[in-house]
Amino acid sequence: MSLLLSAQELSKSYGPRPLFDGLSVELRAGERVGLIGPNGAGKSTLLKILAGIETPDGGTRTLRRGVRVGYLAQDDTFEPGDTVHSVLMKALAKENLEDHERETRTAITLTQVGFEDFEVRADTLSGGWRKRLALARELVREPDLLLMDEPTNHLDLPGVVWLEKLLRAAPFGYLVATHDRAFLRAVSDEILEVSRVYPGGSFRTAGSFDDFADKRDAFLEAQAKLRDAVANQVRRETEWLGRKESAQRRKSRSRIGEAAARRDELAELNYRTAAAGQAAIDFAGTGRQTKKLITATGIGKALGGRSLFGGIDLILSPGTRLGLLGPNGSGKSTLMKVLAGELAPDAGSVTRAEGLRAVMFEQGRSTLDLSQPLRVALSPNSDQVTFNGRQLHVGGWAQRFLFRPEQLDVEISALSGGERARVRIAQLMLKPADLLLLDEPTNDLDIPSLEALEDSLDEFPGAVVLVTHDRDLMDRLCTEVIGLDGFGRAKSYGSVGQWLSDYERATGAAKAPAAATTKKASTPAPSKPKKLSFKEQQEFDGIEAAILAAEERVAGREAEVSAAGNSHVALTAACKALEEAQAAVEKLYTRWQELEAKRSGTA
Repeated sequence: MSLLLSAQELSKSYGPRPLFDGLSVELRAGERVGLIGPNGAGKSTLLKILAGIETPDGGTRTLRRGVRVGYLAQDDTFEPGDTVHSVLMKALAKENLEDHERETRTAITLTQVGFEDFEVRADTLSGGWRKRLALARELVREPDLLLMDEPTNHLDLPGVVWLEKLLRAAPFGYLVATHDRAFLRAVSDEILEVSRVYPGGSFRTAGSFDDFADKRDAFLEAQAKLRDAVANQVRRETEWLGRKESAQRRKSRSRIGEAAARRDELAELNYRTAAAGQAAIDFAGTGRQTKKLITATGIGKALGGRSLFGGIDLILSPGTRLGLLGPNGSGKSTLMKVLAGELAPDAGSVTRAEGLRAVMFEQGRSTLDLSQPLRVALSPNSDQVTFNGRQLHVGGWAQRFLFRPEQLDVEISALSGGERARVRIAQLMLKPADLLLLDEPTNDLDIPSLEALEDSLDEFPGAVVLVTHDRDLMDRLCTEVIGLDGFGRAKSYGSVGQWLSDYERATGAAKAPAAATTKKASTPAPSKPKKLSFKEQQEFDGIEAAILAAEERVAGREAEVSAAGNSHVALTAACKALEEAQAAVEKLYTRWQELEAKRSGTA
């Protein structure tokens, strides 16, 4: 595969501590690489440097001539008043294309990502649809390489599965930063981890995330053994150098130099191995033996005249692990608040054990005071916290959650999303509970913190109710899941996969009657064609020329395949280019059929 982008010996610092130093990355055509790393390792900064948006403090970035690089940021920003159509047309403004080609590309791409109304304003979209639009803005430019920073943010679980399918079928290569382990397994053929725990600042392996995890663990184990061996050598050298003066005169300068070099090596290994830690998450239970903590009978709730859920029966006991599933807006957070007693059900009843102690991790960490310094958020009344009956200094407590001493006086507003999540978890750990209600606790957490959270919840003696898009966590932890469809219905499932299959069948079945109804309604007047919009008519008028041009490109690509001869590299590249050209023709014909059907009234 040909090299598209190379970055060598990159360094970048904000303040006294470097994010990374001496980091090198190479990306080739068609590679599908997952990018991971602990919070604060510099993944977002690295993506911006690779995209050419930021400049490194040191090192070089080299892009092969003619290569198109797309960049999907974490935050989706659009100009005020833009429609989804205008967003993509602006993205193509500098492309050397005819107007009808821009229209065709825009329509195909918007349809591909799921938009039906091309004139809806971007600023009215939900978070999930804003993410789809931001992705479409990059796809319409037909990148050779797409850099994505947490693309699953704001997508519900069906949206994440949709994105997985889109990326696996994509003709371009990509580097995607994410903490979602199931998503990594679905879309990545290689894993690149950025962390100061590795020499050179990164570790890259081919294979799935599970293959990577095995190889990483083996490497870290070998590095820890090396550190212990070097520490023993340093200890022996120190003892030798500490002998009396007469013995020191016999010591060679080279031996003294070797001892100094060994100390430097140990310091570097200590620095790296210290980065391999994870947050010490440990939720405390009350020890209550009550068999039934919460009993809910026939509970239902509506919002704004729309039924969210109804007829739900459940019993929460110590050891219960209940997951709540559903698309965005289906009522998962509302159901959790009903169980917590923050909202009353519209129907049914909720009975709680006397003196029930429940704590809630709310979506968005909304109870955090962003103006507080970290030390106050962790210990509001003094410099001491009480955890499991022991007094701990706030500095030691902060270290359990990977905060450095100099961060204690930093305001919460200056912390990253993952750091804020760890602050909220630290607060909840000081409250012994019978019931944990966790609404998206995994957002922004890095993989080591996710694994620590999973272990703690597994060992928690009380009941857990969990809302999360992290399929790994829910499948491994939850013994039962309740799926909400957003239309008032709720049903129990055995796994996330079972719910997803049922949801896809239900949504597909819901679309089919709607299409049939539309077709039936148009039957009395089949001869009356539907009017194309002005933009659609423009697109239809130019689509024949676009198809002819695309077919000419196919002919050119076929000639390149014939000319490649026995050169494996040239033949592989030519065949790939031919496949892409043929796919473009198929897209154009599909779009022409859609427009022709609408124009003739047969749609």
